[in-house]
Amino acid sequence: MQDNCKSDTIKLVKVLGEIIRKYRLEQKKTIYKISAECSIHKDTWRLIEKGLVSDIKISSLWKIAEGLGENPEDLIKDAREILGKDFTISGLG
Repeated sequence: MQDNCKSDTIKLVKVLGEIIRKYRLEQKKTIYKISAECSIHKDTWRLIEKGLVSDIKISSLWKIAEGLGENPEDLIKDAREILGKDFTISGLG
């Protein structure tokens, strides 16, 4: 069960990274520019976009959303739409 939770978390992180990248590209901003604007190291931003982090802290997600001019909950809603309403990382769904 723990392995499923871990793989579902990885799936969530990858989807969030894709969403973040989409919003950034729509704004025609470079990783360098947007990461500086919201005080996240450019390497960290790049890893998040590629889904190569083990998890995303809520405070980081909040900073990213602000840097993108979005509400944090909109990023989550977009992820929910992609992953489906039955997606869970707790294994309880």
